[in-house]
Amino acid sequence: MEEARAYEELRVGFTAAVSHELRTPLARLLALLDSAALSGSDRDDLLAQARQQVEEMSELIDDILFLSELESGREVVALGSTAALPVLEQVRDRLADSAEHADVAVVLDAAPDVELPLRRRMLYVVTENLAENAIRYAGTGATLTLRARPGLLEAADDGRGLEEEELPRLFERFYRSDRARASRGTGLGLAIVKHVVVAAGGEVEAHGGPGRGLQIRCRFPAR
Repeated sequence: MEEARAYEELRVGFTAAVSHELRTPLARLLALLDSAALSGSDRDDLLAQARQQVEEMSELIDDILFLSELESGREVVALGSTAALPVLEQVRDRLADSAEHADVAVVLDAAPDVELPLRRRMLYVVTENLAENAIRYAGTGATLTLRARPGLLEAADDGRGLEEEELPRLFERFYRSDRARASRGTGLGLAIVKHVVVAAGGEVEAHGGPGRGLQIRCRFPAR
């Protein structure tokens, strides 16, 4: 009964959080469409902004569904091992435009023979979310290093960092620090990272501070 009550409280809280997160882009979308209906409005610009809100909602829904898959046990995260460097290269290449736009340099530090105990898709998801977080929030002129060692995946940037008291909350669903509230993002990326890593038997930790960047380390058990 206690477990059932705890699960129900978690479900209700998660549903409320999802509803809140969807309500904001929906309200923006309606306001943009109302503005586009006014005479003399820049409809092309307003419709482009509306499209961005729809994409933001789509991204949020995709992340929610992915978390649901993980929690229902339909994804086996630690099934075999994957060479880390090709995945890091794939993530770097896919996010090259975003990194250039944000003026964040992405550097890889991994030997060709390093493997990590995750399925390829899971390793890609973790690496992509770590990289996207740094590109969005590290600040202009920062350098992000994606590092892989046996039993370790790390995303370390030398950007503006954040307050140390915020570090323990980074992996909460929908949590955004003050610096992140004005940026696009679902608030689920690092929650997904933690869920995948913990499901694989590992642990995640964050270090840093104002002006000292942010370092997120995913540690996996030895095999």
